[in-house]
Amino acid sequence: MTIPFPIRQPCPPGACICGRERLLAADGADLRILRLTRQEERRLLERLENLDSLHDLEHLQRRMYEQLGIRLHIAPGFNEVRSMRGIVIQLEEQPGLCRRTRQSIPAAIRRGLAKHPEIAWRLLDAHDLLRDA
Repeated sequence: MTIPFPIRQPCPPGACICGRERLLAADGADLRILRLTRQEERRLLERLENLDSLHDLEHLQRRMYEQLGIRLHIAPGFNEVRSMRGIVIQLEEQPGLCRRTRQSIPAAIRRGLAKHPEIAWRLLDAHDLLRDA
């Protein structure tokens, strides 16, 4: 099977449990995630670190799903939110999504929220947590 776009290089054996080989072997599998090469991943992480607004974050969430199939959920945690760590950032399980990428995307978003705390406030407000403030 030939793939019409450059794909991510495989992780070293035993270092990742992404299931890249199973994804490539499956017929009719969604291969969009393999478009996230290491260079494209660096660009994505840089973009996530330099968020401008909540609208920008939501736009990036949509684009990540449309282009890569990555479903990203961002919401306030169940307990009190005192720092950026209190905001829950989850990636849905997806074959082909590298373990390192699964950790670096939430970290990049947290760094972006730390740079611009007003985005975190808008996020909390969007979930109706600041209605009494």
